[in-house]
Amino acid sequence: MVGAIVATSTTLCFPPQFFHSTSSNSFPTICFLRKCSNPRPRFTHTHYFSSSLHFSVCKISERQTQFYAQAQAASSSSAASAEYVEEPATNVKFQTSLSLPGCSDSLTLFGTGYREKVFAIIGVKVYAAGLYLNQSITSELNAWKGQPEDVIQEDSSLFKTIYQSPFEKSLQIILVRDVDGKTFWDALDDAVSPRIKSPTTEDETALSTFRRVFQDRPLKKGTFIFLTWLNPSKMLVFVSPHGFPSTVDATIESANVASALFDVFLGDSPVSPTLKSSVAKGLSKILE
Repeated sequence: MVGAIVATSTTLCFPPQFFHSTSSNSFPTICFLRKCSNPRPRFTHTHYFSSSLHFSVCKISERQTQFYAQAQAASSSSAASAEYVEEPATNVKFQTSLSLPGCSDSLTLFGTGYREKVFAIIGVKVYAAGLYLNQSITSELNAWKGQPEDVIQEDSSLFKTIYQSPFEKSLQIILVRDVDGKTFWDALDDAVSPRIKSPTTEDETALSTFRRVFQDRPLKKGTFIFLTWLNPSKMLVFVSPHGFPSTVDATIESANVASALFDVFLGDSPVSPTLKSSVAKGLSKILE
């Protein structure tokens, strides 16, 4: 599936109190949007909206009046769609946060994009993708505070810092057309293998395990695939044709394979530039 890519992106919009906390080690919790009925809540519920993303950030604050006034202005129709972000090129919806088997904490959506393969000069979209991170990763990115989106996107050291973080992260792939499992794996392997210069026995075993997940397996439109990094040397792979997975399909234990796979999507030459661009936008907002 390595071919020409057409770029577009989804802008993620984060509210100001997501970026600032009362201490360097505290982070607000992203919650689903809801209507507040108590005019004097203990928590401030501030609602922000954009055409691409709706967030509700719940955080203890003394500035209740200002934030609650904004919450009162939120409409119930907007609340109904607050749990999702739509990738604009494919119209695929991604949850703004999720919990996966094997992960210790919920993960937050930081950006979306799509993968396109060109056949005979015609671009064919194959899947949409969304990157989910543990929010605590942002505490390790203070060196990039105030940097604009384009600087963040081109700074490979930032994405290496994200990858090397011990906090969990996951890439969700949602197919937008039927794909043969072998074809999907061959395309992925064509991108991963060149990034592993001298494969070890551990690497070969990990790649074989990875391959068996997809070989002889039809992947229908709408199939969910999750590539989840528990740490820089251990991954979980989930494939589910019917929504979110409940079991793990494979465990990949190879630092080289895990690193190469992350580089495929967020390295200097990503297979989905739209995904990396969208993640850079999200990060630039958080690090303002």
